[in-house]
Amino acid sequence: MAEKKVGEMNRNRTMLSAAERNLVAAAEEFGRTEVASNANRWERERRQPLEAIRKAATLGLVRIQVPVQQGGLGFSFACKMHVAEVLSRHDMAFAFALINTHNSAERLAKTGPASPRERLLPRLLSGEILGCAGLTEPGAGSDFAAIATQARRVDGGWVLNGEKAWITNAANAEVIVTYAQTDPAKGWRGIASFIVEASKPGFERRPAFELAGAHAIGAGGFVLKDYFVADADVQYGPGEAFKHALGGINGARTYVAAMACGMLEESLRLAIRHGEARRTFGQKLIEHQGWRWKLADAATDLEAARLLCDRAAALIDGEADAVLAAAQAKKFASEMIVPRLADCMQAMGAEGLKDIYPIGRHILCGRVANYVDGSTEIQNDRIGALLTKEYS
Repeated sequence: MAEKKVGEMNRNRTMLSAAERNLVAAAEEFGRTEVASNANRWERERRQPLEAIRKAATLGLVRIQVPVQQGGLGFSFACKMHVAEVLSRHDMAFAFALINTHNSAERLAKTGPASPRERLLPRLLSGEILGCAGLTEPGAGSDFAAIATQARRVDGGWVLNGEKAWITNAANAEVIVTYAQTDPAKGWRGIASFIVEASKPGFERRPAFELAGAHAIGAGGFVLKDYFVADADVQYGPGEAFKHALGGINGARTYVAAMACGMLEESLRLAIRHGEARRTFGQKLIEHQGWRWKLADAATDLEAARLLCDRAAALIDGEADAVLAAAQAKKFASEMIVPRLADCMQAMGAEGLKDIYPIGRHILCGRVANYVDGSTEIQNDRIGALLTKEYS
């Protein structure tokens, strides 16, 4: 068997089909040609790059897990995870925004009501419009059951009132799967989900958040004021919505962990390239033992995180219980990513501060990875709750 470089082995570490590998390769090339060359400009302009998301959609990157009969590719979760990883080598914020639009299309295709599916799915798949999920609120983040947005029953549908915040793609999304409480006395059992369209009366978009970075993520919020949702646009009724939202969180935690892997791999590559070119005290940097050891630790953490991601992805594709595996993958990856990225930057000296390299952006996005789809503390809570079951 022909010898493979480590990077090539990493890119094929799960059993993807030939068609899936081709899509990941196309995403990898798109990351090099479109994302890497523009990510700094997007940050300077403090905007979400809608044109780049539309270009990515033409490659099929919004169709990955959408069923073939609905215009998608019908590929595996593992394929989506790999796409997220290779795009995150250059800008996790862009990858996260794209994957969230994909997830909106997937939900609409697989479980969405017929009327909005026929009306909105083709526009999502083409990248004409963006999608997102409206869970988080100013007063409710990881405590999803505490959402205050209200849904009141009326003839023919529901009237929604409330505010959402810290929503990926909210700065530009047209389609938002919005979660609202129909009966506070029932707690999580009263939560339902609704297809909300930004172009309809009663929807008021808030300005995008002014963040320290990661502007391609399009984080923002919106207010619903007597927004009417017809019965035909209800995705899940009371009780069902909460369970389905939690079911999707395992996938999100897994691909966020994979995104951290993508950022660290690219940063390691840059640091090692620098170490091979720079000479100090009569030898290459990479020949100094102390210089190598920090990067050896980073490389080991990278491969450990990848194995955790692979395990979670295999469980998800096998429709098995992935709660523990996903929480462990995200906990490990999000805790190691910022210090390991800092090690890569330190290995490059002051050169690593230049914005021609993505490491500075990656460090900020590494912080983002600690919050999205459940904070690191929430992962500890999920893992801790399963200790007796797993290790008794």
